[in-house]
Amino acid sequence: MNKIILDEKELPKKWYNINSDLPVPLPEPKNPEEKDNISKLPQMFSSGVLEQEMSMERWIKIPKEIREIYKRIGRPTPLFRAKGLEKMLDTPARIYYKREDYSPTGSHKLNTAIAQAYYAKKDGAERLTTETGAGQWGSALSLACSLMGLECKVYMVRVSYNQKPYRKTIMQIYGAEIVPSPSTDTEFGRKILKENPEHPGSLGIAISEAIEEALQNEKAYYSLGSVLNHVLLHQTVIGLELKKQLEIAEETPDIMIGCVGGGSNFGGTILPFVKDKIDGKLDCEFIASEPVACPTLTQGEYRYDYGDTAGMTPLLKMYTLGHDFIPPSVHAGGLRYHGMAPQIALLVKEKIVKARAVSQKSVFESGVTFAKAEGVIPAPETCHAIKVAIDEAKKCKKTGEEKTIVINFSGHGLLDLQGYEDYLTGTLPENNK
Repeated sequence: MNKIILDEKELPKKWYNINSDLPVPLPEPKNPEEKDNISKLPQMFSSGVLEQEMSMERWIKIPKEIREIYKRIGRPTPLFRAKGLEKMLDTPARIYYKREDYSPTGSHKLNTAIAQAYYAKKDGAERLTTETGAGQWGSALSLACSLMGLECKVYMVRVSYNQKPYRKTIMQIYGAEIVPSPSTDTEFGRKILKENPEHPGSLGIAISEAIEEALQNEKAYYSLGSVLNHVLLHQTVIGLELKKQLEIAEETPDIMIGCVGGGSNFGGTILPFVKDKIDGKLDCEFIASEPVACPTLTQGEYRYDYGDTAGMTPLLKMYTLGHDFIPPSVHAGGLRYHGMAPQIALLVKEKIVKARAVSQKSVFESGVTFAKAEGVIPAPETCHAIKVAIDEAKKCKKTGEEKTIVINFSGHGLLDLQGYEDYLTGTLPENNK
């Protein structure tokens, strides 16, 4: 079986909330000393997503309007067997990849963008503000806002703004306003630029700018593309579809892999499987793959920290490199984040999820290998998951084990060709740019 396609009627009707099934309770957000950032949350987020953020219900209904748009954008997405890659690696492992690149914007990000825009519109908002690294999230929210009749303002990390010009074009086609971050549009952006006019930016800074604008506009909400509970909740459509597809393929996953920046695509893929592992019904390794340049899970501390650089968010318990960490300007802009989703961080702390850091050159090498074998060019972020999958498949070749390896193919790389060009011409730095 080369691919498994679900019928539209098999689209999940509910999102899965891991909070009720975690091995230990998720540490609650808290205020920093002498600040009440939690009280600002209703000004930042719609009531719908705030309710989901705090919910302990195992299943949360997906509104019919959202399900209909999911169908329009290509859900359910197909599961492919990577037979070409298996043959190239000469491995007894069976490799599958879930095609989230099938969405109009080329990644998994629309799954939550549509939901967040829907709940904002329901609350009477007229505008959403957000940040974006590589531009996948900004593109997704721009389209979601267009579909819902909302304005959209995107603060794009400056280095990605310069590296990936056509992501800006896509956002502009959908009607969004894009500015490089740090920008002169906010007080915090101006402060950063005064200290360093050539600052490359970071997701933490862009988040701060987007939050600042949302707090100053009563008709605007802030929208986040990863990290928070409600974002991972919306992404569980990936794992729920995947469960059905693996059943059809008569496969039980031995290894599940996804790239991690904030944790949304990885979480959306594995969370519906986690309870089975906790209950002893599934013997599967969950591997989160991150850049050596931004090794949040492998080298960060598990502690409370801000989600943004300016310290405007509540403190979250997570693995963090420090909210003022400025990562090197690697091409995988979507993975350049100092922290990690609290749910994923807790699962790593409890040793249910493993983390692995991989280098930039090895990542692009794996992307080229995958493209030659399967014909699909992966995003630099997705290449992190592919690199780990290739390593695991090579281990199977040595041991003779016929393991089932599942990759979440989080996005395509057709707008990331400069990174591939740098790799092919030998000008790609290992990790520091």
